[in-house]
Amino acid sequence: MHAPFDKPWPLLGGLSPDQFMRRHWQRKPAVLRQAALPWLGRLNRPQLFALAEREDVESRLIQGNETQTWKLSHGPFPRRRLPAVSKPGWTLLVQGMEALHPAARELIDAFRFLPEARLDDVMVSWASDQGGVGPHTDAYDVFLCQLSGRRRWRVSNQKQRELVEGLPVKILRQFEPQFEWVLDPGDILYLPPNWAHDGVALGADCVTASVGLRTPSRWELADALLARLIDPEDEPSKALEQHYTDAGTPPSPQPAQIPAGLQDFAQDALQRVMQDPQRLARALGEYLSEPKPQQVFEPGAVTAGAVRLAPASRMLYDRWHVFLNGEAYRAAGQDFRLMRILADRRTLAAAERARLSEGAQALVNDWMEWGWLCPTP
Repeated sequence: MHAPFDKPWPLLGGLSPDQFMRRHWQRKPAVLRQAALPWLGRLNRPQLFALAEREDVESRLIQGNETQTWKLSHGPFPRRRLPAVSKPGWTLLVQGMEALHPAARELIDAFRFLPEARLDDVMVSWASDQGGVGPHTDAYDVFLCQLSGRRRWRVSNQKQRELVEGLPVKILRQFEPQFEWVLDPGDILYLPPNWAHDGVALGADCVTASVGLRTPSRWELADALLARLIDPEDEPSKALEQHYTDAGTPPSPQPAQIPAGLQDFAQDALQRVMQDPQRLARALGEYLSEPKPQQVFEPGAVTAGAVRLAPASRMLYDRWHVFLNGEAYRAAGQDFRLMRILADRRTLAAAERARLSEGAQALVNDWMEWGWLCPTP
């Protein structure tokens, strides 16, 4: 993608991506007026309520406010389980909308001036009058897109982040707002990580789409990557094939104590594995490209012509690999260039597909059969 990042973008309220990244990204909030106009009216209450009835869709119902007890319920939600739309103070949230609705897929794609590996998902909420989820913080960047109705946001960069104990939702014990904005349909509020915020619907039929970013912790990455560093099909190096030895060790008066030499040997083994840049890169790409745990792909048919990634598919690449839905593939030459085009654009034209090698063509066919790729209309 070679977009003019130095030119104003409607999505960013007239800022260019260069200006937005320099002035606001992970620094301070931004209110982007009339930036989400292409998605207005396309994610509505009947659609959300219908999705919340499905067992394969993650949904939550939050009820309460500052003066009432907070309640949390998990879906699926038959319509009879939801409060009346006229009842104030409740919110329905549906997660992973980018895999469920074309407008949500288009919305998250509009933010692909950011790395795909950082984009997480689209959550859409419907709120009755005075509905909200309470003052809280998120450990990640978020774009809050107002699609219908109005919502008042109060925001703070406070350092106090202690939560009220015993509640089913994460509510800040103290909240001292520093800024306040009202978002009308089409407006977007960007918040950096850890900014406290509280959004309350001003009137009924308030629909907000949240485009969330991934900000994994070191611990999360370590936990995910260690399990992926060893591929059973790998050929270990001679150094990694070496076995532990302890010639010259004296008799042990404490036989249950783990020898220090064995601990050092284990630490050296891990360091040798992690020092292999391709091995670590493969593990990271597999982890970052994994779809949501609840995601199920419907098998498809192989057709000729242009293809596009399925809405839920995640495709990335690095110097050595192409990654699709948690799987790593080696590619080189023209195949690698064309696969990068597919990853960046999420589509591959018929003429480009025709230039793939026989092996890459077979791989594309497999991906179509698995439902990872779809024919382009």
